[in-house]
Amino acid sequence: MENSVLQTIEAVAHDSYAGKLTFGHVVGSLMAVGVESYFADYRTGNTSYYMADGSVHVVALGKKDHTIPMAFDARVLVEAIRGAQRDEVRYPEFIRLSMVAGCVGYIVWMAGRHVSYFGHAGEVHVEYFSKAN
Repeated sequence: MENSVLQTIEAVAHDSYAGKLTFGHVVGSLMAVGVESYFADYRTGNTSYYMADGSVHVVALGKKDHTIPMAFDARVLVEAIRGAQRDEVRYPEFIRLSMVAGCVGYIVWMAGRHVSYFGHAGEVHVEYFSKAN
């Protein structure tokens, strides 16, 4: 993986984690450097970025001190997603809110233009990108 791609991934990850970027900006920046998908695992505190050539880059941002309930509440998760879409919720708060909903992680599919959110028991909520993203 080229150094400029790695630098972009690292910068986007850290700026997003700091609440500086919208989801649309994150997706646009990552697509521009060829990221095919990425997986945020709340349980490990790692986000893995997958390239079309099969290479992977993992960014360790640390685990949040929030307990993830066993029950998956898609309604609470959707409220957090809508808040992020309206730019009322940035990533640090989104992490907290989605964990409260029982979300253990999610994968963003660039080409498929959707995000799959997962619960402890394998529950899945699929959210398609809004037209603004």
